[in-house]
Amino acid sequence: MLKKISARHFDLTDEMKKRAESEMDALTRYFENIISAELVLDTERHRRIAELNVKVYNNILTATGDTDDMYNSISIAVDKVKTQLKKYKGKLKHRRPEEITEAKDELTRPSTNVDEVDI
Repeated sequence: MLKKISARHFDLTDEMKKRAESEMDALTRYFENIISAELVLDTERHRRIAELNVKVYNNILTATGDTDDMYNSISIAVDKVKTQLKKYKGKLKHRRPEEITEAKDELTRPSTNVDEVDI
């Protein structure tokens, strides 16, 4: 998954960047085939806004969190995207279950052939 974090109107600290990356990495628990995730952090007077855009196969999922604390805003945005990912995954399973099982089998198959390995 390609991750991009940007900040508007303030300097992004290393601690905040690490926390945001760990929250974005946790999204793969709900859907493994995330292409990219972009987090935009913005500060206005007393508002801290986190906007998260997650690109999956044929959709872009978007969520915003708006509180007075940036960490809470990030958590809210990630929680909203988690809900959307669960719904998206359910739709995929409902529409094309045979394609998903074929793709999953293909991705989880070992890359080496046991017969070709010299011992």
